[in-house]
Amino acid sequence: MLPRLRTALRRSFATQVPLEKDCTSITPPYNSLIQKLERVRKILNRPLTLAEKILYSHIIDPEASLSGNGRIRGEAYLQLRPERVAMQDASAHFKTVEELRPFRLQFMSAGLAQCDVPTSIHCDHLIQAIDGAESDLKRSIVSNQEVFDFLQSAAQKYGIEFWAPGSGIIHQIVLENYAAPGMLMLGTDSHTPNAGGLGMLAIGVGGADAVDAMTGTPWELKAPKVIGVHLTGQMNGWATPKDLILHLAGKLTVRGGTGSILEYYGPGVAAQSCTGLATIANMGAEVGATTSTFPYSKNMREYLKATGRSPVAAAADKAASQGFLSADEGAEYDDVIEINLSELEPTINGPFTPDLATPISQFGKFVKEQGWKDEFSAGLIGSCTNSSYEDMTSVADLARQAKAARLTTKVPFLCTPGSEQIRATIERDNVTSALEDVGALVLANACGPCIGQWKRTDQKEGENAILTSFNRNFKSRNDGNAKTMNFLASPTIVTAMAFSGKLSFNPMVDSIPLPSGEEFKFKAPSGQDLPTNGFIPGDNSYYPSPSPAPRPEVEVVIKPDSQRLEVLQPFTSPFDASSDKLELPPLKVLLRVRGKCTTDHISAAGPWLKYKGHLTNISENLLITAINDEGGEMNVAFDRDTNTSGTIPEVAKRFKARQQPWALVVDDNYGEGSAREHAALQPRFYGCHMILARSFARIHETNLKKQGVLPLWFTDKNDYSKIGSGDILETIGLSDVFAGKPDASVTVKVTKLDGTVFEIPTKHTMSADQLKWLKAGSALNYIRSIKN
Repeated sequence: MLPRLRTALRRSFATQVPLEKDCTSITPPYNSLIQKLERVRKILNRPLTLAEKILYSHIIDPEASLSGNGRIRGEAYLQLRPERVAMQDASAHFKTVEELRPFRLQFMSAGLAQCDVPTSIHCDHLIQAIDGAESDLKRSIVSNQEVFDFLQSAAQKYGIEFWAPGSGIIHQIVLENYAAPGMLMLGTDSHTPNAGGLGMLAIGVGGADAVDAMTGTPWELKAPKVIGVHLTGQMNGWATPKDLILHLAGKLTVRGGTGSILEYYGPGVAAQSCTGLATIANMGAEVGATTSTFPYSKNMREYLKATGRSPVAAAADKAASQGFLSADEGAEYDDVIEINLSELEPTINGPFTPDLATPISQFGKFVKEQGWKDEFSAGLIGSCTNSSYEDMTSVADLARQAKAARLTTKVPFLCTPGSEQIRATIERDNVTSALEDVGALVLANACGPCIGQWKRTDQKEGENAILTSFNRNFKSRNDGNAKTMNFLASPTIVTAMAFSGKLSFNPMVDSIPLPSGEEFKFKAPSGQDLPTNGFIPGDNSYYPSPSPAPRPEVEVVIKPDSQRLEVLQPFTSPFDASSDKLELPPLKVLLRVRGKCTTDHISAAGPWLKYKGHLTNISENLLITAINDEGGEMNVAFDRDTNTSGTIPEVAKRFKARQQPWALVVDDNYGEGSAREHAALQPRFYGCHMILARSFARIHETNLKKQGVLPLWFTDKNDYSKIGSGDILETIGLSDVFAGKPDASVTVKVTKLDGTVFEIPTKHTMSADQLKWLKAGSALNYIRSIKN
């Protein structure tokens, strides 16, 4: 058995981070990438964007992927070789690895001895916030010991770097330790693009996609379009990088970046800190973007040096001098968005969607118009989006201003450091004490309330508002209360407003009355990008050994009666092996889903995270907050065979018991949000083989394909309302698609309950390789077949 993980925090000030880490495994192979790019240039013969340079230089065979004189961006499927994979404990997706555990189980079931690329596991999603860092971490390690032991043993067996619980949030750790300009990496979390702050392409995927990279299987991606975001001017006063992305989310909406990379350029980029750029890239996920990136800058170089990666900075300097880490002059974008940073003001987004953007000067009016109470119940700062040293020193400046006026926060004020390195450094530099002096509760270095790991007792049911510096604000996400309105803002705006307790408070112009009768007004905050005395690592026992060798003798133990871990059984192919026709069997419609249906709706997080490694148990939450369009009720499905109704999981289980394969009909941007792979695994587990949508979110559509579910798009979105529960759907033309016939398409034959029959046209996005996954029953089945 493995030794028990430590059950108490050790607060310590270790020595300053060494000037140079071992950067062998984290320095991109710039020479070979630049050589590959020269092959690409000969094929395309045009100026390239930065995103294209990085992506296309990782193509396995440029001639095969790019030749043919056809359109590349938005059309061609690329076979790519990523350089790194990062996974989190609740995700082998949960973001994609939101199902880190299922993901590890998938990798193990592929029968491989070690990873083909450097890989890391991060224990950040399972630590619940209750009363403070030390007790929360200790309690969570005890309650999740079985899972952590499993992950640690799997990491040892396959040579994976294991970041223990308490080490920090995956995205902050990747930025501090692994990210490098020009790199291509995958992460099983939708906010993996955070690492784009270091001028790379970091892409959130499902666990099955991560398996591709880990097993050395070519990873396939449809070449994204490239949206240029041209930044001019200079931020002033209270404006921050968080406000830039909140503003952009309002312009693009949650679907505006789908199928695209956001590439920022222009004179406004260079002045931004590396961690500020990471904040912007992080929330690109909220507009559906594949990822975001920026040209290599002086601030990136200084951040690399400050975090012990001088060799990476030196190599990047050389690559930049050869034109690799910036766009070519004359490069064309599919669209260009102009933003003058001098005109940017703090912005507050929400509730219930990250793209409802309101400038702070208008927010008080907005609150009044909506009839909401002019109050909020909690302020929360930190998370993977905003927990940098710059963020923390900026809010500490406000805290010191308030303390001098003898003010404390009017509402609970929770602070989450992004990593043990940040935690130790801000504690040394008296940032933590400045926050605690005015009422802050410092939580463990983990995701906590941002992803629903918040045991909140004061607002279980009633309508209330919270202000956070998080990235996502769907209903029920943070505290399980569907009536909690989460408004997203910068850490400095959240902090300043916490001293007022009013939603209408604008710290740029408003004052707070003091007991003396005087008025207090905040000055614009001032933060520090990098610590003057350097970062310190804190508790070194959290950190893994770099590039560990696989230990095949280590036993990965899963208890037969475990309620937390379950070995995944392969899904079977839906196709009749004895037939020459590759059409799906007749599928009964389970329900028609109305409106916004995120991966949080399909597979809730919060308390359900403990079952991420047990597909049978977690499938009990399938679509439990989705709205049935036939009647408008939440978590209700109709069983037309028995003329009864039940919860959605109940009826899905009935279908499975009857061996009745089924389908879903869904609305626009289905699967928006987290890269949560369980949102694809769970319907497949219960027997779903096809989903008809007005449109899909990128990661979720790929996750469905990986698990052997056919995603189809309505050609005419009005056809959505023509199909109802109990109808039978049959594919026509799927055989032609499998056969590779030119212009082949899939028509869906609909047989209504009253016997009426009609056909509707659809569009598919299946590539040749994705069709192999569908035919095999899942991508994992196909990988296993070719590896064996």
